[in-house]
This record gives sequence, structure tokens and C-alpha cells, in this order.
Amino acid sequence: MTADFSSWPHVVIVGGGFAGIAAARGLRRARVRVTLIDRNPYSTFQPLLYQVATSTLNPGDVTYFLRAVRRNQPNLRVELGSVEFMDHEDKHVVLDDGRAISYDYLIVASGVSAAFFGIPGAEENALPLYTRTEAIDVRDRINGLLDAATKRPGEQLRIIIVGGGPTGVETAGALAELKNKDLPILYPELDVDAMEIMLVDMADRVLGAFSESSSTYTHEELEKRGVTVALGQSVKEVRADGVKLQAMDDSGEETWMPAAAVLWASGVAVPPIANWNLPQGRGGRVSVSDTLQVEGLPHVLAAGDIAALESGPLPQLAQPAKQTGAYAAKVIEGLINGTEISPFEYKDLGVLATIGRADAVAEVGNLPALKGFAAWMIWNSVHIATLIGGRNRISSMVNLGLKYIMWGRSNNLIVGDITDFSRNATIGPLSAARSMKRHDHWR
Repeated sequence: MTADFSSWPHVVIVGGGFAGIAAARGLRRARVRVTLIDRNPYSTFQPLLYQVATSTLNPGDVTYFLRAVRRNQPNLRVELGSVEFMDHEDKHVVLDDGRAISYDYLIVASGVSAAFFGIPGAEENALPLYTRTEAIDVRDRINGLLDAATKRPGEQLRIIIVGGGPTGVETAGALAELKNKDLPILYPELDVDAMEIMLVDMADRVLGAFSESSSTYTHEELEKRGVTVALGQSVKEVRADGVKLQAMDDSGEETWMPAAAVLWASGVAVPPIANWNLPQGRGGRVSVSDTLQVEGLPHVLAAGDIAALESGPLPQLAQPAKQTGAYAAKVIEGLINGTEISPFEYKDLGVLATIGRADAVAEVGNLPALKGFAAWMIWNSVHIATLIGGRNRISSMVNLGLKYIMWGRSNNLIVGDITDFSRNATIGPLSAARSMKRHDHWR
């Protein structure tokens, strides 16, 4: 027998990421109806997307079917669509298919996307790594590029990663492993020395959110793996065949750096939400009080990457998103029950970044800063445990485990449809740029 929730207050959650799912689950036992809206039918575990992009994990390993969140939560419904408009006076949101969904309480947790900072050519040519689709596109373009390079002997193959944060560092380390471990076996036609992995950042060190000790260690370990680390370099332009860099020192010297692919891991921004009628601050993030309520709209809350607290914005990472999502659910229960809720307090659980096989840096809680194998084991444990769903945890653990257990004995990369990318890079410039069209019959 199906329970009748029609008389209960209706909570609409926009966004099925870390914050949105945490909010939905936080309302599991509340006397409310919950509708979770997302443009995709799945939630993506973004910290492991680079493993998809570098051919180690399947896309399904890092995505979770949103409707499965309903298990043991009969008060939840999932709607597929993009929110085009919000009317906070009449309390409803309008989806891209014209449907209007009314709400009593609204949680905006739609997240952010790659930021290109107005750099000429970056959006057109660089390859971002923020969504499942983008990760698959990077994977297939890189593998197509390698295949094309076998037909163009003697050419240099440089892959530039822009951004020295965890995503950039982890991507550079994974590509270095592909070059050093897999390239000699899978692509004997290629000269390994002709391929270069370069990490570029405008800061004076990688992993700026970590201690200087962890940053220095990471820099040295990347260079041991053959990664060229170019710091103090600002990207001024991205073209299909490379990037223009400018030194951040007083010289301001500009350098043209040819590249077959430019991977973008240089920050995030809020996509256009002008029609949502919400106050926006720096970076387009929605301005909220320390109870996550939007100014002048007490029944509207924002959580996760899109929210900027009046006491100061939180890091745009998984843990702040999950914590604010769960807290938003408590605020709504408090509003319904007439109970006072204390201001949100973020609990910093630490930061992690992996460099490659058996190597990472970890700064967690009261533990001393860890490096090497111990930090790598913590990184693996935390990421696998944080994945949503038992199947995802098992499949990721198997795929990651086999890669490292079978180190030196298996080179079976996960690939997709690369033929047209390869053909295009064979008949045109040796480039995997976003602007490079696929072969005509694939358009």
C-alpha cells in the first residue's frame, strides 16, 4: 500500500550532486515530500573523473542512477530536466520542457562547471574535466591522438594540463603512468621521449591548499615521473595547436608552447542562472546567510559549490557540499517544526591528492602530514568508501586494484570509439582540441 504524502510540505531540490543527494537523504524521515531535479539521470563522483579520462575506470564506476536514491525513501521523487526559471513569489520552478513544479521549500544545489576566465580560445579548444561526458571525450580524444601519432612519425606530442590543484596533479600523474608504463607496449611505433606531459599553473607551487612540505614533495614526485612542471605561468590564449603562456614575474615574458591537447583543470564557476532570480556574489555564487537561507527568501536555501556564506565562501569540494546539503535538510525541518537551528559550522576533514601508483599526499584531521604509500592507501580508502552504491565501490576497487596489482603485467586500457578522432588528427593537425571536428560521417 502506497503512503499518501500529498498533504505534507513539498521540498524541491535542484541538483543531484553531493549536496543535493545529502539534502534528500537528510529528509528521509521528515514529514515532507521531496522532489529531486537534475538534468542528468545520474549523479557523478567528480573526484574520480580523471580516472575515466585516463582509461582506468569505466564511466559507470563513478556514476550512480539518481532514482536508486529512492531506496528506503518513499517520500522522494526524481524528475529529469533543467530548471529554466524560478518564481519565488508564486513558489515554483519551470523546467526546460515547460513543466512548472511548485514548492514550499527550495534547496538550490546545482553545482558549478569549468571556468575559462575569459581566456581567448580556452572554451573552444581546451578539454575540461568536470562532467562524465567531458571525461569520456578526453579519454577518446587522447587515445585517438595516440593512434594518429603512430601514423605521423617524428612529431612531438605534448599534452598540457592547466591547473596545479588536485585534479591537475592527479591527471598529470595518471598520464605520466600511461606514458611510462603503457606506451612502450601499446604503441611501439612511438618514441616515448617524443611525448611530454606538462603541468602549468600561475601559482608558485602545486597544491596550494596543502602545506608547503606536501606541495614540494608532490612537485618532486611529478618530475621523477617525467612530468614537466611549469609554475608562475599564466595562460593568455589557447589554440588548437598549443597555448600562449606569460610569466607572472616582472618580465612578463610570453612563450608559445605547442601542444596536441590542452586539458583544463583550472577552476570552476557558476553557469548562467540569471532567470533563477537569486542574489549572486563573487564568481556568481548565490549569497546565503549562515543558515544557508537566501536573503529575503527564507524558504529558499542554497548548498554546495553554488552557495557563498556571508561569513566567507567554503572550498568547492565534496566534503563542504555534503555537509551543507545535510545541514540544509536540518534547517528545513527546523522551519517546519518551529525549532531554532544553530549557524552552519564546516568541519574540515582534510585534503588528499594522489600522484601515482603507491604515492600520494594526505593532510587529514589531527594526523601528521603523510606522504607516499600510507597517504596513497588513505586516498584509495576514502574515495572508494565515499562512492555512492555498493556496485560502484566494488567495480572501482576491482578496476583500480587490478591496475596496480597487475602492474607491469597488464596494459588493457579502457577505450571507446577513437577511430574518427584518430582519422581527424591524421588528415589535419596532430590535435585533440575541442574545436577539431570529427570526421564528416560522424557529425
